[in-house]
Amino acid sequence: MGDRDAEREAITAAMQRLLDGTPHRSTGALTVLQLATEAGVKRWVLTHKHPDLKEEFERRRASANGVPAAYQTMAAEVTDLQQTNARLRTENNELRERIDAYAQTIYQLSERLRQIEEHALPPSNVRRLTQPRSG
Repeated sequence: MGDRDAEREAITAAMQRLLDGTPHRSTGALTVLQLATEAGVKRWVLTHKHPDLKEEFERRRASANGVPAAYQTMAAEVTDLQQTNARLRTENNELRERIDAYAQTIYQLSERLRQIEEHALPPSNVRRLTQPRSG
């Protein structure tokens, strides 16, 4: 087996590991540079000597939406969690606004009640009791 065949085999195996989300030598990012790193070849070897494998990798990466298969369920979960977080933040802001409105209403009603109590005369059949003097 020649160098060219060994390179192709290494690149193909590296491509599969990256797409499966099981890198051995790279960060696992689905980039041409990380593919070359994973395969143990220089980037120019991949881009100039084996452009067909580079193009195949780019096609497969696009079909995986740029996310390795092992991480696609996590990516979907992250998206769901981000949407839930956004919804909860919106609900939280709405509830804060409602609480502020309730607090303002309670304050206004309390003030009105205080004013009424200050100016109210006791009914004619009610006698005020005075506090006994001590001593």
